[in-house]
Amino acid sequence: MADLRRNTSEEVWEVQGISVRILRKRIKNLHLYVKPPEGRVEVTVPHWLSEGEILRFIKGKMTWIRKQRERILQRDFSLQEDYLSGDVLHLWGQAYPLSIQEGTIYALSLDSGRAVFTVRQGSSAAQRETWIREWYRGILKAAIEERLPVWENRTGLFCREWNVKDMTTRWGTCNPSAGRIWINLQLARKTPECLDYVLLHELAHLKIANHGADFGAFMDRYMPSWREIRKTLKN
Repeated sequence: MADLRRNTSEEVWEVQGISVRILRKRIKNLHLYVKPPEGRVEVTVPHWLSEGEILRFIKGKMTWIRKQRERILQRDFSLQEDYLSGDVLHLWGQAYPLSIQEGTIYALSLDSGRAVFTVRQGSSAAQRETWIREWYRGILKAAIEERLPVWENRTGLFCREWNVKDMTTRWGTCNPSAGRIWINLQLARKTPECLDYVLLHELAHLKIANHGADFGAFMDRYMPSWREIRKTLKN
């Protein structure tokens, strides 16, 4: 166990160059998590399990851990950009090279496969980012207003309230008791099919709490290609 260093107060081990947080709980089995946004590794373990057994488990999963960390750290979950000429703006799965020009007001137009962003003279990266964020919000809300009723009418499941917010780890969330769903602002960057998938996914949770067999059957019934669409979001 020479490659293991442990902080006894925080129960943090270093295994093959990766910090692993060990959480001892009253459970029967080990559970391994690699959590966004920084790829933090956590293992929940039974109180009775020895350090040697825990270490062997972690080492056996190290290839998987490294792959998950790499995918999380490379994942583009941030809308924060400088938005300068030469950058790329994504909308509904399409990439538009960005061209900046100065003017008296902020405006954005998509023309001939390019995005022309008019900004005020001396604008900061934060000001441009804030304006683009609200531009995405308006476009996404308009799309939800069009597509959500389609899926509500098909499934017979209706939410009482919905809204858009910038989330770092989820594409959507659902509060079944309140009948409320939230949609990730960044879906405006993805294909329209991704938005449809997330809308249907969250509507399903108004009726089905987990992702078990009933959830899979529900999604298969209304969107047979949902697994392939989910893969595009994960990638």
